[in-house]
Amino acid sequence: MIPKLLSESVTLPLYQAFCAELRARGFAGDLSVGASDRTVMATDNSIYQMTPQAIAFPRDRDDLVRIAKLLAENRFSAIRVAPRGGGTGTNGQSLTDGLVVDMSRHMNRILAIDPVRRTARMEAGVVKDQLNAALQPYGLFFAPELSTSNRATIGGMISTDACGQGSCLYGKTRDHVLELTTVLPDGTVWDSAPLDEEALAAVKSRPDHAGAIHRAVDDLERGNAALITERFPKLNRCLTGYDLAHIRRPDGRFDLNAILCGSEGTLGFLAEATLNVLPLPSQSALVNIRYGSFDAALRDTQALAAFGAASIETVDSKVLSLAQGDLIWAGVSTFFPEDDGEPARGVNLIEFVGQSNAQVEEAMGRLTAALVTDGPMAGRRGFTIARGVTEVSRIWEMRKNAVGLLGNMKGDKRPIPFVEDTAVPPENLADFIAEFRGLLDQRGLDYGMFGHVDAGVLHVRPAIDMKAAGAEALIRDITDEVVALTQRYGGLLWGEHGKGMRSEFSPRFFGPLYPVLQALKAAFDPRNQFNPGKIAVPDGGVLLRIDGVPTKGQHDRTIPAGVRDGYDAALHCNGNGACFSWNPDDAMCPSWKGTRERRHSPKGRAQLMREWLRRLAAKDIDPLAEALRLRARPDWLTFPARLLATLRRGDDFSHEVHEAMAGCLACKSCTGQCPIKVDVPTFRAKFLELYHGRYLRPLRHHVIGRLEAMLPLLAKMPSLANLAPALGLMRPLGLVHTPRLSGVDLGRELKARNVAMATPDALAALPPHERMQSVVVVPDAFTTYYDTGVLLDTLDLLRAIGIRPWLAPYRPNGKPLHVHGFLSSFERLAAENATALGQLAAAGVDLVGLDPSMTLTYRSEYPAALPGRKLPSVQLIQEWLAARLDALPRAAGAPNYLFLPHCTVRTNAQAAVVAWRHVFDACGITLTVLPSGCCGMAGTFGHEVEHRALSEHIYALSWASHVKAAGPSGRLLADGFSCRSQVEIIDGVRLAHPVQALLAELSNRPK
Repeated sequence: MIPKLLSESVTLPLYQAFCAELRARGFAGDLSVGASDRTVMATDNSIYQMTPQAIAFPRDRDDLVRIAKLLAENRFSAIRVAPRGGGTGTNGQSLTDGLVVDMSRHMNRILAIDPVRRTARMEAGVVKDQLNAALQPYGLFFAPELSTSNRATIGGMISTDACGQGSCLYGKTRDHVLELTTVLPDGTVWDSAPLDEEALAAVKSRPDHAGAIHRAVDDLERGNAALITERFPKLNRCLTGYDLAHIRRPDGRFDLNAILCGSEGTLGFLAEATLNVLPLPSQSALVNIRYGSFDAALRDTQALAAFGAASIETVDSKVLSLAQGDLIWAGVSTFFPEDDGEPARGVNLIEFVGQSNAQVEEAMGRLTAALVTDGPMAGRRGFTIARGVTEVSRIWEMRKNAVGLLGNMKGDKRPIPFVEDTAVPPENLADFIAEFRGLLDQRGLDYGMFGHVDAGVLHVRPAIDMKAAGAEALIRDITDEVVALTQRYGGLLWGEHGKGMRSEFSPRFFGPLYPVLQALKAAFDPRNQFNPGKIAVPDGGVLLRIDGVPTKGQHDRTIPAGVRDGYDAALHCNGNGACFSWNPDDAMCPSWKGTRERRHSPKGRAQLMREWLRRLAAKDIDPLAEALRLRARPDWLTFPARLLATLRRGDDFSHEVHEAMAGCLACKSCTGQCPIKVDVPTFRAKFLELYHGRYLRPLRHHVIGRLEAMLPLLAKMPSLANLAPALGLMRPLGLVHTPRLSGVDLGRELKARNVAMATPDALAALPPHERMQSVVVVPDAFTTYYDTGVLLDTLDLLRAIGIRPWLAPYRPNGKPLHVHGFLSSFERLAAENATALGQLAAAGVDLVGLDPSMTLTYRSEYPAALPGRKLPSVQLIQEWLAARLDALPRAAGAPNYLFLPHCTVRTNAQAAVVAWRHVFDACGITLTVLPSGCCGMAGTFGHEVEHRALSEHIYALSWASHVKAAGPSGRLLADGFSCRSQVEIIDGVRLAHPVQALLAELSNRPK
């Protein structure tokens, strides 16, 4: 069995005392010194890893004041803090070995929207897409467009002065900041807004810290005006942080926000912001130009800029090729066709926006006319046009996913951020990138490129194995060369992603102006407690160095290569945080959305798994070998040791990992939707197998794991079997709302329909023409024994369209075994099923399944359990029907239906969701697929007592509103058994399966 993993590092007494005193003074938020939270907060979207001493989750501005006032006391002068938002920073801006102050959990309220003045006020933890969803009913939006907009917080955007797509038209974040509420390092709450000379004089006369700051900043700006003009670059991206060049607005007013925007939490706590918001363009179009080389795409942008587009983005062939292997390609492939069999080597995406279609078409028409007239010049191969929100948003989503797509490259070398946001004058970009590529090519590095060519910013991510020895030296060498190259082309190392761990280059870029920045930092934070070592430090302080901070690769390097290969679904998480999506109608990740605790997310669980493997490696334990040893011993032999370990539970990091894994719904949304394809259910199952090889399982795990095999017997006495849930006898096992057997005599119903059991001999004996008109339905536990009506209606539908259905003999699928980590039993069962189903498939008759979760197990978990083995194909019923659209009859006067797909299908087999639409269309029925998150049931998760409240909360986030809107109309459909069960339990509504709706409509058609 695996050993106990005692705590390696304990929070320092000073930080423990700080947290205790904070709580004693009325801190209303959450405080954590737990190993799991500290482990998860040790990383962001960068290559770095720093474990904090503690994490504070303030409830409101008053909590920030409590923290700041306590920091100001002499006994806590050694405490260091770093504010944190969405954790999407690529330079470690929010990482610290001190106290993390996370604004995202509680401080995420939108406080006011004024549609007349076009302003919005919100707390720092509000997510950009959350804000825009609230603004949309007013026809407004917050302009800076980020690839991480579904998880990046407004506070984080302001702290890095985020730009993103469309900045040439809309500007940077700071251009939209009207007022900021900041808690200064001494606890003073300061509302900063542009001040005229009289107001500035009044503030400077104040005897407090706010007055001292204004006096210092005004003096520094006035006394160094010429140096500021000389040293601050004249670029669209200009500079992130301490922007003395814009302290005076064009109208002469003094604006402290120029200093605060981009300050990365080094000057205080940003609590609230009032932003300028803009009219939302009602029309948009995108011209997608293909090129024979990426260099040609870059060199063409200067000509394209003359057409007045809202934005010009570029993507290289590496990103495009990776997109082709992703779920997202299905929606955009038609816009990027091959030219004479050759894929594009680069594309430019030119967007036009406006308040009317005529306005957009006129502006776009000038460009397309020129493209047609010019023909294949400047390396252009051709172009396509995307019109309207749906088409345009699909392409932008692909562009937004560029970071994640690059992270999904195969192998140990993965594109990483460390020189990825250089900014140069746009006219220099092509030459700059040519040399940039040269220095990477001479090292034999692969890389991907994408970015904002209209602003001269290109994101370059070299593929490096950070686990390899010498990786840090390579990072240093490349960075030093890129710094020199950027300066030579009149640019900046930090175009839009902030400085963070790369702050060591501030003196090099600012030269004699750097002491001014030091003085500015000292004016705000003289004791250097706020995110120290970044941007600038007071005189005598030390800036962080890129090779002086621990990296994730250094930690992973201690895990043996074989173990890393066995757990690559966790180790390749690059921290991009797509799983932190704010959108409740986005499937990934339900446990994160339900708890707002980052350990309950794919990224959090992946980080915990990496740390768990590292700690095992430190004890010279190979978990793969341990799993094999565990499987070789019968449970009864290891029971005494497991019982003793359970009774002596005690301190063990494995318990913290288990808590996070137990909260996973195993919905597999991460497996399909995460750009890196972090597969939590897979490594979760591996962990549970080993964890319960040391600690006893709950009895319910054994009941659930064996239930599929017991169902045929229980179905013979349904009344007796249903007594247990009816009398609440399942609750002592930790189970609630367990479904009841349908009680249908399946054998009698099959006989009435003349449906035979499928055997290899019976299928092989069919004449060829009958074989083509037959299909084998592979039964699952849910639709066979709990929702038998769906199975029977499926058989009736097949018969109604002229197909002879056969029913395969019932066999346990094994999904529950896999979910709970009974991997040895699952692999044996999978092998037996694969043989039996293979014999049926060998007869030449297609196999189809009904329940999505069960059916997709055959194409996901089975191949992983049986590597190298040829497995039979089991299609979802809609996939099979969609291949026979011409044979489907049309319904008469059918109503429109609404559809809530199972989240595993939505995220892992999107084509199967589309297939339902095609099938309904062929039958003359409209099917609208609704955007939705998870229903919260996810197999057994919603039946477990300790998870029931969370299950219902997850349901309320998304599904509840769709069910309420549909009412008792019967128009709302769902294909997941667990989903339909959840709706009936909570709202008392019985949703039909799509096959039942089809059968009902086709039964009413004219004969």
